[in-house]
Formats: sequence, C-alpha cells, structure tokens
Amino acid sequence: MSEDTPSSNGSGGRSWLDRIASVLSGELRSRDQLIEELRAARDNGMLDADTLGMLEGAITVSEKRVEDVMVPRPRIVAIAADSSLEQVMSTVVESGHSRFPVHGDDPDEILGMLHAKDLLRHFARGGDLQLKQILRPLELIPESKRLNELLKDFRIRRQHLALVVDEYGGVAGLITIEDVLEEIVGEIDDEHDAEDLPEVQISEGDDGLFFVQALTPIESFNEHFSSNFPDDEFDTIGGMVTQAFGHLPESGEALELGGFQFEVAKADQRKVVILHVRPPLTDVEPA
Repeated sequence: MSEDTPSSNGSGGRSWLDRIASVLSGELRSRDQLIEELRAARDNGMLDADTLGMLEGAITVSEKRVEDVMVPRPRIVAIAADSSLEQVMSTVVESGHSRFPVHGDDPDEILGMLHAKDLLRHFARGGDLQLKQILRPLELIPESKRLNELLKDFRIRRQHLALVVDEYGGVAGLITIEDVLEEIVGEIDDEHDAEDLPEVQISEGDDGLFFVQALTPIESFNEHFSSNFPDDEFDTIGGMVTQAFGHLPESGEALELGGFQFEVAKADQRKVVILHVRPPLTDVEPA
C-alpha cells in the first residue's frame, strides 16, 4: 500500500493519518469529538477497552466535582477526640482504614486526622494515649471543587484524604486520592472491598428475568443457575461478559452466552455494573 494513499477506515473516507493530524493540529474543538475519535481507535483495534476507559476517565475527570464521588457523611468512619484507647483500636481494626477524621464534642468540629501509623509509633514509645497530640492536619475542601484540581492538590501536598464541607461549614463527606483515581482507572479493589459487595447479587424480576450484579463471582452465578461457565480466566460474571463483547459495552447492548441472554442494564465509562439475565428455557429452576 502506498504511503501517498493511506487507507480509509470507513469514517467519511478519512485515513487514520488524517485523523491523528486533526487531533495534533487542534482541529477537534470538544471533548466529545476527542472521545469519539478514541472510540473509533478502539473499534479499529488501536486501543483496548481498558486503555479507552482510562483515557475517557482522564478526559472527563475535570468535569466532575467532589460532591459527585465523595463518601457521604453517614458513611464516614470518624473518631471522637475523647475516645479511649480501646475504642480507638476497635474502630481502626474493624474498619480496615488507615486514616480517620477526629472530631470534638460537635461532629462538625474537626480537629485533625489520625493515621494508624502514628498509633503504632505511640505503642512503640509506650505511655498513655494523648490523641490530640498525634493528629495530623486535615484539609477542608468545598463540595464544588473539581476533581482534577483536587488531584493536583493531593500530589503537591502529598496528602491522601480531604474532608468535604458544605456551604454552611458542616461536614458533608470525605474523599480520598483513591476515589479520584478510580474515576480515571476504574475500581481499585483491596482486601476490604470484598466485604462491601452487595448482599443480594442476583435477584429475580418479572417474566423470568434476573438482575445480576456484574461483580457476582462466576462460581456463585454457576451455583445459582446450575450453569458451568469457566472461572479460570475471569473471576466475575461482568468480566466474562465484557470479554465476550470484545469492547466495553454500553447500556442496552446484549448477547448470548451458553444459552443465557445477557443485556447490559447499567454501565459507566469503565465497567459494567448490572446485567439483565434470561436463563435458557430448558434449564432447571435456579437454586
């Protein structure tokens, strides 16, 4: 093939060379146009689904604000400044976290942050626990702060956590650097995330349709439906279905696997969240 006549990719007769040049020259004037070109690159095999998801996350993260991804106030694990050593240790061990906001008599009176590492240092030195003496400063930020600005602040200040306050100065939530990064690279699992999985991962709807959380382990899916999908390559039903699509599917896309009808009921820019599943009519009743 001649370099003077690069092949068309089917999009208006423009070659990939032309389209890359348009990106570099600034011809694209919006994020939507850029994302469209990146999705076309995925469809042409130049990007895989994971890479596309991260690029889209990086592009759109500046459009999101702290209030969109923060941990809301009712879910914050905080410690009262007058807590006993036993109470503090119980909270640290049971939560599995490493950083904790510490408040005074008023829960909105934030005194600082306790790092579990500082608690260990205290044990090494011995003596009575003086919680206020080992607190670190805790940044307070507004709900309206953009995520890209917050990520920059986290990097510059070498911080991992900030407390979110509302317009009245009360505690609205909490956000970590992991929360921001997950908007770019997708879910970051740790050993405690398994404990946060929804208790009901498979539920039955009307007319033989099932609602299945994408994070449902394939083993659990097989047990429920008496199916035999392999779990040597993927752990979750969502991972298996995404691989079968060959790209990151959007809501409404459907396919058939092993006699099962899978339809994406909910998905974001990086992962499938909920599936509609219709088992084969010949299958036995689920457990």
